[in-house]
Amino acid sequence: MKAPALLLELLRNGTQLWVEGDELCLRAAKGTITPALREQLSQHKPEVIALLEQRARHALPSFSQQRMWLLDQLESDTPTYNISNAVRLAGRLNVESLGRSLKEIVSRHEALRTTFAAVDGEPVQVISPVTDVDLPIDDLTTLPEAEREDEAKRRARQEARRPFDLERGPLFRAKLLRLGEEEHLLLLTMHHVVSDGWSMGVLWRELGALYGAFSEGKPSPLAELPIQYADYALWQRQWLTGEVLDSQLTYWKERLAELSPLELPTDRPRSAAQTHRGASQELVLSESLTEALKDLARREGATLFMALLGAFQVLLSRYAGQEDVAIGTPIAGRTRAETEGLIGFFVNTLVMRTDLSGDPTFREVLSRVREVALGAYDHQELPFEKLVEELRPERDLSRSPLFQVLFNMQNVPASRIELPGLTMERLTSLGAEANAEAKFDLTLYVRERDGEVRLKLVYNADLFDRVRMVEMLQQLNCLLAQIMENPQSTIDSYSLVTPQARSLLPDPEVAVPEPTYEPVTTAFLSWAERAPRQPAVRQGEQAWSYGELAASSHALARHLLAQGIERGDVVALLGPRSFGLIAGMMAVLSSRGVFLTVDHNLPVSRQRLMLQKAGAKHALFIGERRPEDGWVQEIPSLAITSVASNRVG
Repeated sequence: MKAPALLLELLRNGTQLWVEGDELCLRAAKGTITPALREQLSQHKPEVIALLEQRARHALPSFSQQRMWLLDQLESDTPTYNISNAVRLAGRLNVESLGRSLKEIVSRHEALRTTFAAVDGEPVQVISPVTDVDLPIDDLTTLPEAEREDEAKRRARQEARRPFDLERGPLFRAKLLRLGEEEHLLLLTMHHVVSDGWSMGVLWRELGALYGAFSEGKPSPLAELPIQYADYALWQRQWLTGEVLDSQLTYWKERLAELSPLELPTDRPRSAAQTHRGASQELVLSESLTEALKDLARREGATLFMALLGAFQVLLSRYAGQEDVAIGTPIAGRTRAETEGLIGFFVNTLVMRTDLSGDPTFREVLSRVREVALGAYDHQELPFEKLVEELRPERDLSRSPLFQVLFNMQNVPASRIELPGLTMERLTSLGAEANAEAKFDLTLYVRERDGEVRLKLVYNADLFDRVRMVEMLQQLNCLLAQIMENPQSTIDSYSLVTPQARSLLPDPEVAVPEPTYEPVTTAFLSWAERAPRQPAVRQGEQAWSYGELAASSHALARHLLAQGIERGDVVALLGPRSFGLIAGMMAVLSSRGVFLTVDHNLPVSRQRLMLQKAGAKHALFIGERRPEDGWVQEIPSLAITSVASNRVG
């Protein structure tokens, strides 16, 4: 047993350890320190002392905390990673007991007393011994009763979006809004770096137990925690080394080799840096469809999670036109029993990469998803942050690394909110309004409740329009219905045309006349004849008239025809943006060819591949570059022409 694991085992069984001078001191219940443990402690005494001294000076963050800290450095003063709850309390509230309960929770959980300092450019956890917790009370009873509710919701949203300072803290805050003698709104907000969804359940359970005891004048009924989050972080860093790390990394490196981004069609161009302005749309699957999904999953030895994940990946594949689909999914990350009662940032993210090539049936897709998911679960110990650090994907500030879409099936039981003597109601309606932040391009939240599956699609509003997202949810619903009707069908056979969209399409039995279009070359020549002196293209202070552009394109077209170009032949246009490039395009179209523009800044290997794949028969160089210096002569039977670019600037 290594020193970190030994220390964790001692802390877990309630042993108290400290260092006095050079001596290791401990206090434990009778029979706790077995002969085997005592022998291990004797062997690793220096290492255990070093770990305790290190923890006393400063605690290293977990890998998840380290990445969260880095994100905060890049995107400070944003509420992207705030976790908030707003709960209405009806009844006679004991404010003193509530404040005392919150103070006790912060005293029990070091994570809630943690801030982060930079040491040599790296974060460390700074754990404060102070446990004072402010519970400010905003009295709204001075407002007219008709205005209180709207004002309370406005302040709740404002509180949920107020950013945290990771260096100064605190990273946990509470506020009470007084709406009446027996009506309050309790607001609790934490930063994700010290909490997660599971932690909120821990907080509410402890708050209920403590409030009930303190209201009756009793002491805390909660048992002392065996370990703290800092102990887990230290154990994680010490354990995830050597063979353990190598084994985990080998699996993920093989699974994610040559992974390409998921290029979904967007309604607006992607900005240079990732944005987080979010919005959401929701849809509820019918009870019958939910039951059918469960039955299919059971028959195939899978789960509802796997069935929904597979269907979502099929939909994304159709949208992106890609058969290799990788999306992220979060897991609780609490693989050790002693972490289940802790407040802290344990959640990890797994990359689910599914190969949808070969037009498989959905049953085959489900089998592939099952294999992917089980493999990921077997290697879930590697933090996503460590994976990114090791894989070093190509840096792209416009999107998240490794995946751009998250699938989050929230199967953690909803935390029960109970304070004795009070009727409580969670204000879920504030969630989307208070935290309208999109951490990824798309996030599909799935929650099963009362026999139904509820879908919530959070999307980046700088990339996608509301109409597209509403249609995407409807298409997913339509796709699931077809899958349930015939899971043996191949995935390409499923239609994404929803019943609402079908009503807008023409009747397939009624012949629709094919529209007539005027060729662009005809339109261009017609305009050049009518207005030859008008400017056609402009760059900087110079311009070409329609007459000049027509003359240049005619000359190039005659040359191409003399070279034997035939209808449909591909002509590669290589060169910078210029008047000559426009003339070349018109020339190719006039000679009935197909032009392929090739960016002259692309790597040579990429240019060569484009010409070979397109089957180009002619290369038209625009600019000063001499064709004899180019690599295009490596391609047999490729005719080469070079013309001046007339480039300006």
